[in-house]
Amino acid sequence: MLAVGLAGLLAVYVFIAYLMAPLLWDRFSDHHPSLKDNPRLTETGDGHPGGPLNVALIGSEEQVREIFAAAKWYDAEALGLKSDLKIAVGTILKRPDPDAPVSKLYLFGRPEDLAFEQPVDGNPRQRNHVRFWKAEKPSSSGRTIWIGAASYDERVGLSHTTGQVTHHIAPDVDKERDRLFEDLKATSELSESYEVPGFQTILRGRNGGGDPWYTDGALRVGIIAQD
Repeated sequence: MLAVGLAGLLAVYVFIAYLMAPLLWDRFSDHHPSLKDNPRLTETGDGHPGGPLNVALIGSEEQVREIFAAAKWYDAEALGLKSDLKIAVGTILKRPDPDAPVSKLYLFGRPEDLAFEQPVDGNPRQRNHVRFWKAEKPSSSGRTIWIGAASYDERVGLSHTTGQVTHHIAPDVDKERDRLFEDLKATSELSESYEVPGFQTILRGRNGGGDPWYTDGALRVGIIAQD
């Protein structure tokens, strides 16, 4: 009888340790992939620190574009002389521009792969915006990880470092991070979202335009539902 009981316990142990535990860990690591190998701050084109990374999404490029469209965020144009003039004219005439350009920031040695924005009450001076870069490593199931930086543009002016026409950000980047996820959750296209505390070890700084920023250091991660 004792032998039967021991055999039963051994069978349970083998089942849990060699079958269930690896399956559960695979599922956990797929839903909560390690982001520790990713950079923490963006960079300007000349190598100066930009802003903190504070958001990440897991899903294909098409899924990312679809969820932002559902959330009523728009693709942002690339920045250049023509777009600088467009910003200046729009600001003077108070002309709304839902796809106004964003300046380039760099991660993994390249500019952002995707950028989205949402205008504020038709005011070209203010907008919500986020940039995303495709991470170098996918999740364990091969899904793409997009890591990004969200911040709020509160006014238009000249860059403190280059003198070019640019948007100046509000210093509380966490507020924009959280607002973005409120919009994404409202689409019902996120299967899960969670926070990675302590992702940022540098909690205060200045971006490439000289604007101050601060953060609690957490990274918000969203997993886009698969069809």
